[in-house]
Amino acid sequence: MKRYRSYAKGSSAGAKRWRVAGVAGVAVALVGVGLGVAAAADSAVPTVNCPTVADKLGAVPAQAQAEIARNLQLLNTQIQEANNRIRTTQGQGGANFIQNAILGPLKDKRFAAINRMETAIGRTIAKPDLNAEGLSGCSLNANGGGNASPEPANVPAASVSAGAAAVGNVGTIVCPDVVINVAIPAQAKAEIDRNLALLQTQINEANARLKSSVGQGGANFVQNAILGPLKDKRFAAINRMETAIGRNAAKPDLNAEGLSTCSLNAAGGGAAAAPTAAPTTQAPANNGNAGNNGNNQAAASRNTGNVGINDGTAQVDCPDVVINVAIPAQAANEVNQNLALLQTQINEANARIKSTAFQGGVNFINNAILGPLKDKRFAAINRMETAIGRNAAKPDLNAEGLSACNLNK
Repeated sequence: MKRYRSYAKGSSAGAKRWRVAGVAGVAVALVGVGLGVAAAADSAVPTVNCPTVADKLGAVPAQAQAEIARNLQLLNTQIQEANNRIRTTQGQGGANFIQNAILGPLKDKRFAAINRMETAIGRTIAKPDLNAEGLSGCSLNANGGGNASPEPANVPAASVSAGAAAVGNVGTIVCPDVVINVAIPAQAKAEIDRNLALLQTQINEANARLKSSVGQGGANFVQNAILGPLKDKRFAAINRMETAIGRNAAKPDLNAEGLSTCSLNAAGGGAAAAPTAAPTTQAPANNGNAGNNGNNQAAASRNTGNVGINDGTAQVDCPDVVINVAIPAQAANEVNQNLALLQTQINEANARIKSTAFQGGVNFINNAILGPLKDKRFAAINRMETAIGRNAAKPDLNAEGLSACNLNK
């Protein structure tokens, strides 16, 4: 019995030793398999594969080089961030996680960056179409790998002269001819000539801005930033000519409303001919308006000297516009709109004085704020004259005298 028990005890211990060894062996084997699976899984992490952009740029103007380089680097950074997120979110989300959470946002970021490059180039030469829609979408390298920084930092430069040639066909401004077909009093001739020349200058300036702003703004940029302001300037110039003639003869209707609007000739060329005037004639001795001439000239000369450096504290001071004639019911709405606009113009001028403190030189306020304000007021007052004149005798609201403002410091 003892031998049996001793034998049994020995057998039990041996079996235990074999069981422990077997469990340990299985554990080691499983760990090995686990490490292999982990290594295999890590090597199979997909990476982002995006089309290259730099090789589609062509020659880049020197003025755009820095911005292009920044956005190319940003494209690389976006790819690296996307790869990192894929790696750190393994196992998260469902089947569409990578598409919805990584590739979709990456496409939007790339689209914005490529469009910024188009705009940067377009400020100096013709705006290119880099195919942002086609180049913004990325796919996956299912087995990993790929180039995480496909975009170079350096791009070939283009000369400014080459860029200037490239924007030669951006279109031109086309304006209706302004023909003065009434006799011009001798006293008004100089002012008429100045404003006729100014109409051509305005067209030239609008065409210059059309070229220098290629690629800026959205679909309505040309209309809002160039053609709209040009219309106001032309309206004011044509009405100044009506007023100048009207001081010494019957005030004509030169159709300022109809002749102030210009359009864009997308093919270029076709600029309007220089406006023309009728021959000068001797003015009548007295037509009843001469008594107001001195007041107009005095008011128009307000604030023609420089007003000093803008310290942001000045306020615009404009003469009141009082309509002392009966306003036809058909014109009441337009008159009220323009009266409100006059106040809006003053508010905007005051806001600009504050926001541009210490910018520009001693003539900054005159040239950048008071001068444009005068043109806007002149146009608004003349619009009221025209609105009333459609249904009653066209009044003279003294647009020339009431359009100039000065400063309260």
